[in-house]
This record gives sequence, C-alpha cells and structure tokens, in this order.
Amino acid sequence: MSQAGPLSDFVQWRPAPPLRPYVAWYSGYRQAGVEPARHRGLPSPYLTMIVTLDDPLVVAAHPDPKTPAGRYGTLVGGLHTAPAIITHDGRQSGVQLALSPLGARTLLGLPAGELANADLDGTDVLGRFAVRLQERLLAGDGWADRFATLDSLLLARLDRARAVRPEVAWAWRRLGATDGSVPVTELAREVGWSTRHLGQRFRDEIGLSPKVAARVVRFDRTRRVLLRRAANGEPLALADVATAGGYYDQAHLAREFREFAGCAPSRWLAEEFRNVQVMDSGDPEDFES
Repeated sequence: MSQAGPLSDFVQWRPAPPLRPYVAWYSGYRQAGVEPARHRGLPSPYLTMIVTLDDPLVVAAHPDPKTPAGRYGTLVGGLHTAPAIITHDGRQSGVQLALSPLGARTLLGLPAGELANADLDGTDVLGRFAVRLQERLLAGDGWADRFATLDSLLLARLDRARAVRPEVAWAWRRLGATDGSVPVTELAREVGWSTRHLGQRFRDEIGLSPKVAARVVRFDRTRRVLLRRAANGEPLALADVATAGGYYDQAHLAREFREFAGCAPSRWLAEEFRNVQVMDSGDPEDFES
C-alpha cells in the first residue's frame, strides 16, 4: 500500500482591481505531513486576516504578552511591533489577507487604530460575516475559486464612504513609497498639520505613530531583501543590506531585529527559511493574477 508524501502548497494572488488600494494580496496555503514548526509573525505594514480551512490557527504567543495563547478559526490582527509565535503540528491550511490600514474602515468597518497590537477572533470583529466567509472558502474548489469568492464577498462589503481622512492616507502612502525614510516633520508640512496633530490623528487611525510606522515599513522592506538573498543563495552581506535599507550600520539593523523579531537576522532566517513565509514575496508583480 502506497503512502502519500508531504504536501506543501502555497499560492499568492492579487485581489480584484477595486480592492487593491485596500488589500495587497491573498495567500493560500496548505501543508500536511511536514515537520512540526513554529513561525514568527513579524511586524509589517499590513493588518493580518487569516481564515483557516481545516485546523485552527495556533498562536502560542501574541505581540501583546497579556493576551493568552489561543486557537482561531478566523483571526484579525492589527499593526504591531513585536512578533507573534505561530505553531503547527505538521498540518495547516488557510487563506491569509494582507490588509492595508487604509482598508480597515472600508472593509472591516473600524479604524486600524482599534486593532493596534491585538489579535482578535474574526467573529469579534466581523460577526457572522467571518463565519460565512469561512464556510464559503471551505466549499471552494481550488485556490482560484476561493480567491474569486473572496473578491465577491469583499466587494460586497466595500464602503468607500468610510475612507480614512485624506491627510492621514497621504502620510501613510508617503511612508510606504519612501520605505519609511521621509521625516515626520516633512509629512506634517506636506499635509498642512502640526507634527503633534498629525501624530495623534495618524496613531488613532493607523495604530502606530508615524515614526514607529516608518520603522516598521523600513524593517519589512529590509527583511524581505534578506529573504530573497537567502532564497537565491546570495551572500547575506548584512552590513550592505543594513546601509542600503537606511540603517546606520549592521549593529543598528541587529537592534531593530531584536526588537521587532525577538532575535538576530541570521537566526530568523535559519528558523524561517523553510516555512511558508519564505515564499511571501510581497511584491504584487510576482503574483499569479
């Protein structure tokens, strides 16, 4: 009698064009018969929404240490500055959405600031919609069908009338476009607000201060560069990556990694290299559709 080998399936997909200002990508993943593992969910410029397909998502440690470990059928997480620890016993499957903070109001119905540093059960945020979403994805026939279902359900929820104030949206997009390098004083000047007022409104809406958000944007960009180099077998050259990423030097990059990832860059790569996130390029042009 033959036995099936390990299964590891991962697909990224771009949402329908009307959703792209609010959702960067969908990721579908299914693994079975692989080694049990743990994964660090690192700070990034995207809110996390996960809908599981078979087994619950197991979060062993949340960015907020006061939140106890838990198991989730659906999960919605805000921007954060400490890693979440996710584990599986050799089997996991689901669909993950990379949601812009600018999409929180239009798709979730609340500002991303209310989700800062939090991981919540999807039903606490979305009510019955979270249950219906999981049921529809479970019934899907393959990834393309599931992604089309996501497009349909999210387009039905899209309410542009709940958009973020244009000054905050401008500041957020500028941070992304400059990899977090634009000074907060310059952002304030561009939107015509005081630095203090911009900081308060930005934090209320996005969940982080502009300065911390800039650090998260820079960190996310740099760790993706490291990931690509490791995946391509290129020398890591941490000192070069650090300066190219806007850090003073390698030591500065290492300190940022310890704060945001809880470990050094080399340890993170060693732990994560074979996990599903290795294939998470984050570049829309890499996606299948």
